[in-house]
Amino acid sequence: MKRLWAIRRWFARRFGYARLACLALLVGSAALRVWDPAPVQELRVRTFDTFQLLEPRIKTARPVTIVDIDERSLADPKLGQWPWPRTRIADIVTNLTRLGAVVIAFDAVFSEPDRLNPEIAADTLGNLDEEMRARLRQLPSNDSILADAIKNSRVVLGESGGPDVRADLNEKLPVTGLAMLGEDPQRFMFQFPGLLRNVPVLEEAAAGRGLFTIRPERDGIVRRVPMIMLAQGVTMPSLSFEMLRVASGSDTILIKADEAGIQSIGVRGFSIPTDRNGQLWVHYAKRDPSIYVSAIDVLEGRVAPDRIAGKLVLIGTSSIGLNDIKTTPVVPAMPGVEVHAQVLESALTGDVVSQPGYGIGVEFFAALIMGLLVIAFAPKFGPVTLVAVGGLFASVLVGISWYFYSQHRLLIDFTYPLMSTTAIYLTLIFSAFVREQRQRRQIRSQFVQYMSPALVEQLAQSPEKLVLGGEEREMTIMFSDMRGFTSISETYKRDPQGLTALMNRFLTPLSNAILARKGTIDKYMGDAIMAFWNAPLDDKDHQINACEAALDMLESVDELNQVREQEAREGGHVYVPLNIGVGLNTGTCVVGNMGSDVRFDYSVFGDSVNLASRLEGQSKEYGFPIIVGSKTALAVKDRFAILELDFIMVKGKKEPEVIYAIAGREDVANSGRFQRLRNLTIEMLACYRTRDWDGALAAIERGRKTDDARALQQLYSLYEARIIAFRKAPPPDDWNGAFALLTK
Repeated sequence: MKRLWAIRRWFARRFGYARLACLALLVGSAALRVWDPAPVQELRVRTFDTFQLLEPRIKTARPVTIVDIDERSLADPKLGQWPWPRTRIADIVTNLTRLGAVVIAFDAVFSEPDRLNPEIAADTLGNLDEEMRARLRQLPSNDSILADAIKNSRVVLGESGGPDVRADLNEKLPVTGLAMLGEDPQRFMFQFPGLLRNVPVLEEAAAGRGLFTIRPERDGIVRRVPMIMLAQGVTMPSLSFEMLRVASGSDTILIKADEAGIQSIGVRGFSIPTDRNGQLWVHYAKRDPSIYVSAIDVLEGRVAPDRIAGKLVLIGTSSIGLNDIKTTPVVPAMPGVEVHAQVLESALTGDVVSQPGYGIGVEFFAALIMGLLVIAFAPKFGPVTLVAVGGLFASVLVGISWYFYSQHRLLIDFTYPLMSTTAIYLTLIFSAFVREQRQRRQIRSQFVQYMSPALVEQLAQSPEKLVLGGEEREMTIMFSDMRGFTSISETYKRDPQGLTALMNRFLTPLSNAILARKGTIDKYMGDAIMAFWNAPLDDKDHQINACEAALDMLESVDELNQVREQEAREGGHVYVPLNIGVGLNTGTCVVGNMGSDVRFDYSVFGDSVNLASRLEGQSKEYGFPIIVGSKTALAVKDRFAILELDFIMVKGKKEPEVIYAIAGREDVANSGRFQRLRNLTIEMLACYRTRDWDGALAAIERGRKTDDARALQQLYSLYEARIIAFRKAPPPDDWNGAFALLTK
């Protein structure tokens, strides 16, 4: 306890009580987001509503038609009020099938036998003689007539999940096939104690069955529609998704889930992302009266065929009296059947919105980063600047959230990180202004001399990063070294200042080439430079940038040599050209602040670093100034002239490595001369590794005749010497073609 109080007092002296309170506030806001009470949820979903109002879905196709049991149909004396006789419903199904409907679905449930069935009429109507009653009982039921129409089409029947009515599950009625990938999804699904099903004769005739149950949120707005649910212990798809399954011809629905919840639900051909409970965020378009046709028009044959042919058809109602009106983020009053249509349109056109599983992680990350940035830097600003920066932070958060919605249709909440950051802002408004400004100036002045400007600026903006520790990253490492430095330095025995000036002239353009290609210089070692890419800032093209930097370095040395040669002629002294060797290798490294508590450097280490150093040392042996490892070569093979050199076993490593030379950029790679030399080199290496010494020597001879620039002469001589040695002392039987380097 005493030690804890000592740490708290030290932190308070070092950073101030305001920052200590802000850290507690950051943790508290994270706990509030995990708890996620209703007010926080409503603020989040209201933000998503605003996005949909600002940019609703634009319809690019109309694959769905709604047969509307509208006020005009209900007012027709031939039809009357709902429910209509099942024979009328059968006529609708038959007419829609004849017009070419792909799938027909009912946003209604036929849970009881038709009250106008002949057998029911025979038992209930009075003033009938026994002969008439017998004749009525012999007539087919209205339900069986509808079932026959359903059998001759592809029909999905609607069912309803609820708290009260429970289906008789002893009846073996058909169910949709399900396949599950990952965790058991049932524990995440919405569960209904009861299940209201259709009469068995209809269920058995239908191609599919789905729940049309829609759950409005606490404020009564329908934002999400469950795609898969658990009703009375039976896993059931939604009505709209069952239509997609039937339309695709799939027998099975695939549900993917992990420990966080349901991820997606799919059938053959496509899948739909869902939230953890299997709900689809509906990407609403504005109301579209053009997708509605009146039921009476379907019955009387007044519907144009193109309104039905090739469409998914929903049969539902827009009548207010039938109480199926929903509130949506875009339209305050929308028939429930159109909500299902909007789901189908979104799915079929691929224009869906989703709240990704990593969304809460992004929110936490944004809140953490923004909070820590505010805690670190807010005391440096005056009130006016602080308000301006706060507005900028808020704009960035809103902009990022809007970007994800408008460009990728992803729902990322900005309200939680914005509220968290705002609370921290209000806590830190006047704290530690002078001290933080002085710390920023000290960091810039201390590190600008030997670190890349990008790293210096990052450290200045986030001084908390100046602590010991490292992280694993895939990086590209460079080692470069001056060739013949010892002999050059001997010419400056009497002029050490001249040697210093020469080294500065030499290292400056090389360093500029590295920094211009997003590299970070690790250190200078006499005439050598160690640099790396993809840290501390991310660089997805780090292999390409490293190779470009290496070629730029060669060009810089050539330009410097031209200037020095001219100076030598004019000054009458000996001109010694400068040459460099470069080794590049890509692999996983540990990068970070390494050292002690009192002095540390931002550096990198790992096996890949060691290999890059070894490759640089081999550049003089193979006659190419730039040698790269296999991972680097494979990443840049389409951008540079890559030439395989050898299969080597580096001293201290157990696994051999294929090494390559970079002979130029894409123009060189596309030249006929380089391609001929590369093919001959490939042939030579293949013969060499299969012990076909004569074939290898023949390829070398042809290569020498082709190589008029003598670029590969040193490589050919190296292999020629090896072959002569192997003829005298053949390699062992298990030789795999690798050549063991004897030196580091």
